Amino acid sequence: MADWDADSPEMKANLAAVSHDVRAAAFARIVPETGLARAWHRRVMRDLDVPNLMFVGQFRGEAGLEFINVAVGPNVGVPAGDVSMALVQFESRLQAAVVAFDARIPVGGMPDDGETLAAVIDLVSWVHAEWVRIHPFANGNGRTARLWANFIAMRYGLPAFVRLRPRPGGAYGSAGAAAMSGNWRATVPVFRQLYLDELAARRADARPN
Repeated sequence: MADWDADSPEMKANLAAVSHDVRAAAFARIVPETGLARAWHRRVMRDLDVPNLMFVGQFRGEAGLEFINVAVGPNVGVPAGDVSMALVQFESRLQAAVVAFDARIPVGGMPDDGETLAAVIDLVSWVHAEWVRIHPFANGNGRTARLWANFIAMRYGLPAFVRLRPRPGGAYGSAGAAAMSGNWRATVPVFRQLYLDELAARRADARPN
């Protein structure tokens, strides 16, 4: 059985499957609930060797994970005992945001001006950064944050511009560190550039040989 964090054929197949699920949910404009992330996490970890099966699809602070705290270098996630309330607030803010954006951008549509595009990229950045800040799972939070980002991007007509594996390079890592300190805005310029890079790559692919 492949390691949960290895670039194995099993992992690649799982990421392809969960990306399909995220795309379908985005296009259907499913109400964003933390239960989506549980399902994504389980799908990504399917048939992989994880340190503890209790970690799969379960949030820190829940039964059996009451004392599981996490850190990435010097940056710590929300304490296990506070994860539940942090997720309630995350879900509430995200749902309020998509209600506003759903009214602004029709199903199948995309931002029709620069201001709306910037606002969508802000929301994509926030949802990613806030998930990273909370770090609800014992492992696999970065991948889940990138799935959230692509879910919002595709919901509003943008491509899935945040690569799942390998994770984006450049300033992505420092933006994640800033997110864990509560600064989501550091993610915005990083994601704006990733979006532009994705558009450029698609234009290049579309050119005739």
